[in-house]
Amino acid sequence: MKLYNTLSQTKEEFEPLEKNKVKMYVCGPTVYDFIHIGNARPLIVFDTLRRYFEYKGYVVIYIQNFTDIEDKMINRANKEGITVFELAERFIKEYYKDADRLNVKRATKNPRATEEIPDMIALIQKLIDKGYAYVVDGDVYFRTRKFAEYGKLSHKNIEELVAGARVDLSEKKEDPLDFALWKAKKEGEPAWLSPWGEGRPGWHIECSVMAMKYLGETIDIHAGGQDLIFPHHENEIAQSEAATGKPFARFWLHNGYVNINNEKMSKSLGNFFTVREIIEKYHPEALRLFMLQAHYRKPLNFSIDLIEQAEVALKRIYTCYENLEFLIQNAASSSESDDKLKAAIEDLKAKFIDAMEDDLNTAEATGYLFEMVREINTHANSCSKEVLTFAKDTLKELCGILGILEQYSAKEEAIPQEILELVEKRNQARKLKNFAEADRIRDELKSLGYIVLDTPQGTKIERIK
Repeated sequence: MKLYNTLSQTKEEFEPLEKNKVKMYVCGPTVYDFIHIGNARPLIVFDTLRRYFEYKGYVVIYIQNFTDIEDKMINRANKEGITVFELAERFIKEYYKDADRLNVKRATKNPRATEEIPDMIALIQKLIDKGYAYVVDGDVYFRTRKFAEYGKLSHKNIEELVAGARVDLSEKKEDPLDFALWKAKKEGEPAWLSPWGEGRPGWHIECSVMAMKYLGETIDIHAGGQDLIFPHHENEIAQSEAATGKPFARFWLHNGYVNINNEKMSKSLGNFFTVREIIEKYHPEALRLFMLQAHYRKPLNFSIDLIEQAEVALKRIYTCYENLEFLIQNAASSSESDDKLKAAIEDLKAKFIDAMEDDLNTAEATGYLFEMVREINTHANSCSKEVLTFAKDTLKELCGILGILEQYSAKEEAIPQEILELVEKRNQARKLKNFAEADRIRDELKSLGYIVLDTPQGTKIERIK
């Protein structure tokens, strides 16, 4: 499999350091509010990459953190008159509700920043001891210029970075580019004891510590949104590699931005959508499918029209799967159409896999999936049980990689006994050529919320949705 590495700016052949084991770290949300659809994109994209690795037979150790101490959290907690811990607990629970509905698999571990502070203090002290960090009035800063390769991820030289650096006159840095590893306590903020006085960790040190603690000093993949390349991921590399002398992550993967109606998503513009708002109105898998119908590295434009189109497309997949389940019950043991459908499915599956192997190209892969749906819909009525079962299993298999078709359950759609009895009466009326009675029963069924379809394989009952 080839993946685009932000570090080298090229597609590289991916092989994990340890045979059959992939170690991934994905930057998670700051838990001060509901996640928005911009947060959802890396969740869905890198969950899909994880699923594909697992499909290929790898064991994936997947770490995604929660940032549960940060300025936005402190401000909101103070405004609501609660602790930062209480705020974090509330929105971590809400995060899981949304992520679960999007079929995002639970991480191997979701470490919280506040639970890892002793290890952060230890890493900061190591950087001080090696001369990469210094203390000023209880704050600790990283000496950016001392790390010779600073800028290698964002591909910016040091002078460009100096020109663009924002200088806070209240900070006592040696250099405008230096960044905080530890922040001295301020009034109204939670704080922890450290060798430099009470305070809290800087944002960047959190991920270095959690990634190395749970995955090792060199990990296979570090991923997140494009907005994290600089300064967050650049700073992670600097502090991690300065401390260990080893490469921090072999592959850096970043997804593109999400825009709303071709404009940057912003609360001030009134075009800000949370995941909760969308999945309460539309099928959660429609949002997932929408995200995967574009290549993960490209910008993605969101609109209500587009999510509605994704929901219609998702319905096509569900309907195809439901039809296969129905047809299998009454299909013949063999058919002349078998070879044609089976060959088409095998060809489209191979193309789907090739697309996934090429830098997780889910845009192409979903295209092949819909071609498969079209082939199944065209030929399924005249195929054998064996080939229909093959089609159904393959459709489920590929949808499983994408994380869709997981909220389907025939049991949830169980037909009430009174409806089944009416359908049987209608069938008997049709056999007796009493078509007026058959039509009357059909209208009665419709009034009860069901339609009947007469097919070569028998009568199919569908609930009107």
